[in-house]
Amino acid sequence: MVKSLVTGAAGFIASHLVESLLDAGEEVVAVDSLTDYYDVAQKRANLAGFGARRGVEVVTADVADPAVLDRVAQADVVYHLAGQPGVRLSWDRNFGAYVERNVDRTQQLLEAARSARVPRLVYASSSSVYGNQPSYPVDERALPAPFSPYGVTKLAAEHLCGLYAQNYGLGTVSLRFFTVYGPRQRPDMAFSRFIRSALAGRPLTITGDGTAIRDFTYVGDIVEALRAAGRADVAPGAVYNTCGTESIDVNGAIGLIAHHLGFTPAVERCGAVPGDVRRTGGSARLAEQDLGWTAEMTLAEGIGEQVAWERARSVG
Repeated sequence: MVKSLVTGAAGFIASHLVESLLDAGEEVVAVDSLTDYYDVAQKRANLAGFGARRGVEVVTADVADPAVLDRVAQADVVYHLAGQPGVRLSWDRNFGAYVERNVDRTQQLLEAARSARVPRLVYASSSSVYGNQPSYPVDERALPAPFSPYGVTKLAAEHLCGLYAQNYGLGTVSLRFFTVYGPRQRPDMAFSRFIRSALAGRPLTITGDGTAIRDFTYVGDIVEALRAAGRADVAPGAVYNTCGTESIDVNGAIGLIAHHLGFTPAVERCGAVPGDVRRTGGSARLAEQDLGWTAEMTLAEGIGEQVAWERARSVG
C-alpha cells in the first residue's frame, strides 16, 4: 500500500488531493499548521471532509515540527503544497513570512526526505516564476523572471528541489501551477471573490481594465497532475507546467460567471496591483509527454462547478 504525506492538507488544492489519494486506497498523513492567512474556519471545513475517513492521520503542526519530519521517513511520496500564498501581500515586511514558509520550510522538508531516502517529493511551484514573458504560451525552457516577491520565493524553493536532486539524487518533481480554480478555492482568489460578492449583492471589484489574461486550471485536473508526478518514472529534479485548456481575460471570465449565476453583477474597477503580471499562458506538452497528463475540464464547465459550490455554501 502506498503511503503519502501531504503538507498544506487543509488548503484548497491539497484537501482535494488527500481525498483523491484516500479514494485510491492509499494511506495519508495530512499535515497543516492552520495559519490565518485566510479564515481558518474554511480550512477546518476542508479537514472535516476527510478527517474521519479510514486511512488518514491528521497532524496539526508546522512542516518543521519533529512530529512532521519524523513521519517523512514513513512516506513513499511527499506532496509538498504548504506555503505562504498570494502575490499582493508578499511585499514589504510580509516578505519574511514568505521566505520562512516557502523557502526555509521547503529546505527542511527536503533535508528530511534526503535523510530518509524518500523515493519521490512533489513540490507545488507556480507560474509566478515566469513573470512577464516576451511570448506565449511559455514552456519550461523559458528563463524564469519573477515579477513579485512571492514568485521569487517559489522559484527559490524550486531551485532547492533541483539542488537536492542533482547532489543527492532525491526524486523531486516540481509542478508549475497556473491559476487553479474550482470548489474550495481560497477566498482571496479572483473567482472566489467575484462569485461571493455577486451572491451577496455586492459589486465585483477588479484591478485594471479587465484585459489581463490568465491560464486557468481546474483543481481536479491539478490533483491528477500531482498524482501522476508522484508515480511517473522521470528524472530527479524534473519541472513541468500544469496548465489548463484555455486562456481568457478577466472580463471574459466574469461573463462566464454571470452566465452560471443567471444575472450580470455590477463591476467596480480599481488600479493595477504591484506584482500582477499582464498575462499567464503555458504549454503542458512536456507534462503530457512525460507524465501522461493533460487538463480535461473546460473553463465554462469548471466555473459552473465553482459557482454551484459557492451557491450551496452561501445557502448553508
